[in-house]
Amino acid sequence: MLARWKSLATLALLVSGPALAADEPGVTATEIKIGGVFPFSGPASSLGLVGKGLVAYIQSVNDRGGINGRKINYIAYDDAYSPPKAVEHVRKLVESDEVAFMFGQLGTPGLSATAKYLRAKDVPSIAIVSGSSKFTDVASYPLTTTGLVSYDTEGKIYAKYLTRTLPNAKYAILYQNDDLGKDYVNAFKAFLGKDYERKVVSASYEVTEPTVDSQITTLKSSGADALMIAGTPKFAAQAIRQAAVIGWKATVIVNFPSSSVGGTLAPAGLDKSVGVIVGTIGKDIVDPSWKDDPGMQAYRAFLDKYLPGVDITNGSYLTGYQQGILLEQILKQCGDDLSRKNILAQAKNLRNFVVPTALPGIKVNTSEAENMIWTQMRLQRWSGSTWEAFGEVLDARSE
Repeated sequence: MLARWKSLATLALLVSGPALAADEPGVTATEIKIGGVFPFSGPASSLGLVGKGLVAYIQSVNDRGGINGRKINYIAYDDAYSPPKAVEHVRKLVESDEVAFMFGQLGTPGLSATAKYLRAKDVPSIAIVSGSSKFTDVASYPLTTTGLVSYDTEGKIYAKYLTRTLPNAKYAILYQNDDLGKDYVNAFKAFLGKDYERKVVSASYEVTEPTVDSQITTLKSSGADALMIAGTPKFAAQAIRQAAVIGWKATVIVNFPSSSVGGTLAPAGLDKSVGVIVGTIGKDIVDPSWKDDPGMQAYRAFLDKYLPGVDITNGSYLTGYQQGILLEQILKQCGDDLSRKNILAQAKNLRNFVVPTALPGIKVNTSEAENMIWTQMRLQRWSGSTWEAFGEVLDARSE
């Protein structure tokens, strides 16, 4: 009798062992289900193109057979840059769609509104498209990794650049009145210290406002010689255009989320954008120096096949493409262990990984001690026809 029970117990272990591995949320033998939320509509819809680039890249992965024998079922919803909608969609992804994890969710307001819920549900949120400095805090956001260089680090890089090139000037900051914009303001405060009040004048805007023309006119009247724009593409374009219209010959810097040629510079006017500076990680598709670059050739072929007819100058598609490359690498490293614990571990175990469309010298290195995936960037200036990189690669760890 004892021998019979031992045999039954052994059989139960043999049957239940593989089943437990397959019973991870959102994972089957042939599929892994992943969720995302983007502003496909609303005031930040230009940034929603990141999501479209990511979705297209995932389709290309599936067309190549998937990863480790599994196709990716990526479910993306539109929150129109509205936190309540983001909450609604994230709850649906977790409780109804039963995704394994979140990847690439975009928008600081929506991410802020859903972070505690995801942590309570033990769902990792990988490569979020926000550089809000609060998300880099591992203690507060242990299940999160960020997909952008932190806005705090980016802001300090710009503050350092201005103090070196315009040491005696006054600086103006136009910022979006939320965590995104305030991070850049706080970065300038931290870098300039006691000189901030003397050297900086600022003006904020709400995403519900129709234009920022009045703010730009007011900032010009301060006598500032430099303008830092910390917001989203629609308003950055308005700011660049208005500065040109009123004859403000300031050194203009835009934040990385607003660095798209098609999403920001073209609406502002490519001629009006000459001289605009930004920190970035990616190669510019219209830069002739990358014409024969294998990474950019592959990107062009991808656009032709999966996003035919889109504005290739819109850098949001490239950001989504690069996000897809990171997702593919993380899943490859996971092998057959698609537990949420291992997915997070592999997202924090990228070692000298080179994204083919990243600028030379920029590599991805992640660790358990930090939440950042991208920690390097390089300054570039708009010439009127292309972005021209200058200076050395800057690392967040040393800024």
